[in-house]
Amino acid sequence: MSAAATPIAIAAAALADRVVLIAGAYGGLGAAAAKACARAGATVVLLGRKVPKLNRIYDAVAKEGPEPLLYPLDLEGASPGDYAELAARIESELGHLDGLLHCAAEFRGLTPFEHADPAAIARALHVNVTAPCWLTQACLPLLARAQDAAVVFALDDIARVGQAYWGGYGLAQHARAGLVAMLHAELANSSVRVSGLQPGPMRTALRAAAYAEDGDRDARDPADYADACVALLSAAGAERRGQVWTVRA
Repeated sequence: MSAAATPIAIAAAALADRVVLIAGAYGGLGAAAAKACARAGATVVLLGRKVPKLNRIYDAVAKEGPEPLLYPLDLEGASPGDYAELAARIESELGHLDGLLHCAAEFRGLTPFEHADPAAIARALHVNVTAPCWLTQACLPLLARAQDAAVVFALDDIARVGQAYWGGYGLAQHARAGLVAMLHAELANSSVRVSGLQPGPMRTALRAAAYAEDGDRDARDPADYADACVALLSAAGAERRGQVWTVRA
């Protein structure tokens, strides 16, 4: 199920006393969401592969709110045990987990399927689907202890990436949308909410990989969609439980 955009109103301290884990925390949307979550009062766990980039977003997030927790992890090579260790560390150091935002993505560019590197297809499917599945599995027991918890998947435009040349990334985006529906059906009667966020075109490195000379004036700064991430992670997100929220800045 999808829902059209509506004006976003974020209550002050909407995420106060909450712990939010963001996968892909130094990417375009991930970085913007991390800073917005901190401004809303959350303690943010920053998950990403490259330590220098994590350090930079750590400093930026620390200026906005509670001191974040930095956790370097390569989603391509991480095992289910690595995610279990992550969940255990969050419980040990922070005591609880209230939100999980999936922003990490793997995309190397448009390629005809016939000529696509099989390893690249496998990598895209793993990072964009399998790794988020494993991470969510590992965090569910901890999330279930919260009175109100949220799992949010950032999604690309399903209609667009279902067209030619999107390869493993396009397949993965359809799988992520299916995962939102499946997990919602399983967790509908629990304290864990599942939803998706489909923002409009954003000026990110991922988009640049698809459109080398993108003149799309509709593309926005990822920060324009940060409040939507906060809304879904906060108590206000209950009204979009099980939905893919389509937002246009």
